[in-house]
Amino acid sequence: MAAVKENQSVKNVLSDILLSVKWAHISTHYFGKSRSWFSQRLNGYDGNNTESGFSDNDRATLKKALYDLSERIRFCADKI
Repeated sequence: MAAVKENQSVKNVLSDILLSVKWAHISTHYFGKSRSWFSQRLNGYDGNNTESGFSDNDRATLKKALYDLSERIRFCADKI
């Protein structure tokens, strides 16, 4: 996955896995936030319809979450 550039949204980068991941779990487990908070950031706005997105810290958390999930999937696959 390419690094997110200024003009490239996180949603575009995640497009390949967007429908395969339970984002509500990612939001609550890794961010401690609601599903709507995550969805709003993913779609580029906040609860007040103001342009917003993931902060650098949020992007780092999302990256760690995806790495963790990928390791857990690989571990399960190796057991089959």
